[in-house]
Amino acid sequence: MTSLSSRSKSSKTGRRGRKPSPLQLAWLRRGLAQPGGKLPLFDQSGQRVSEAVIRSCRDAGWVEPWFDNPIKPTWKICRLTESGRAAVAKADPIEP
Repeated sequence: MTSLSSRSKSSKTGRRGRKPSPLQLAWLRRGLAQPGGKLPLFDQSGQRVSEAVIRSCRDAGWVEPWFDNPIKPTWKICRLTESGRAAVAKADPIEP
């Protein structure tokens, strides 16, 4: 029988090994050129980035919460992590 701690640990490892969807990847790319890897709350069309996209990227370890927004506490301000940068680089390999 597998213990709870080892099950959750292997589950986390598996989730972090996946690659971003096209929607996630588009959002993650936008943080590459921003100071500190800050990710936008809105897409290029002015629509809010889906909470599901933010949550799934956070769960995968590609982004982390940066700071709380005192004006809009439900808006999650995030920034890219090193694994987020690696996921984008892996999806966008530089060709020689």
